[in-house]
Amino acid sequence: MTLTQRQPSMLAAMSIPPATGQARGPAIHVQGLEKSYKELHVLRGVDFDVAPGSIFALLGSNGAGKTTVVRILSTLLRADAGTARVNGFDVATQAADVRASISLTGQFAAVDEILSGRENLVLVARLRRLDDPGAIADDLLRRFALSEAGARRVATYSGGMRRRLDIAMSLVGSPPVIFLDEPTTGLDPQARIEAWQAVRKLAEGGTTVLLTTQYLDEAEQLADRIAILHKGRIIVDGTLAELRQLLPPAKVEYVEKQPSLEDVFLAVVGDAGEDGN
Repeated sequence: MTLTQRQPSMLAAMSIPPATGQARGPAIHVQGLEKSYKELHVLRGVDFDVAPGSIFALLGSNGAGKTTVVRILSTLLRADAGTARVNGFDVATQAADVRASISLTGQFAAVDEILSGRENLVLVARLRRLDDPGAIADDLLRRFALSEAGARRVATYSGGMRRRLDIAMSLVGSPPVIFLDEPTTGLDPQARIEAWQAVRKLAEGGTTVLLTTQYLDEAEQLADRIAILHKGRIIVDGTLAELRQLLPPAKVEYVEKQPSLEDVFLAVVGDAGEDGN
């Protein structure tokens, strides 16, 4: 077991192309990361590694420091101490190389509602100076089950469709590392499931995903590995199975299995991957 505990304490039709340019070793390496704002110590020595092509969930309550970690790793903020490497590049001394290796999706969909879904994707491809932006946009619309809605203005999209488009925009140029900062905040249950399906497909295509979330079920559903960030420190880091071993063994009892709310929801609404309003 590779569990690390630092202080005592208690599917869809989408198909994502392989990410390009991944470095050997950990896709993300963080050691001793610290950040303070005057007397407020946000990060107090954060350490973790993320394996290439995996989904790593940084789990914590509001104010735990999750977004601060992402901002440092994406070169938007400088750490006070410690080191961090993304795709083999140092975030402090090789910021341009880090930015060329990543994509960042924040808590709210960064899409232009005046443009159509296809136009949003074409715009990003042009900004990245890629060849044949139209073909790139059409491919991503198909992969994220948005082809039928591609010509529609984004203002007419549902929350789940906007989030899928936002994640698709993050894939333009096939960055090897993607940061998703609380990507399902404010989404309804069906939209959350759609976003989860999109995230799973990213990792299946070889993309490394660092996901921050405050939702326990989200980390449980998606992550290959989970780190719990509390008061600026990683207090436990491991797979879901390893984390469960921190608790006493479960008692074996006869329980009549009833359908979960998720089972009922999916049965009623049908395929959550379908386009809708």
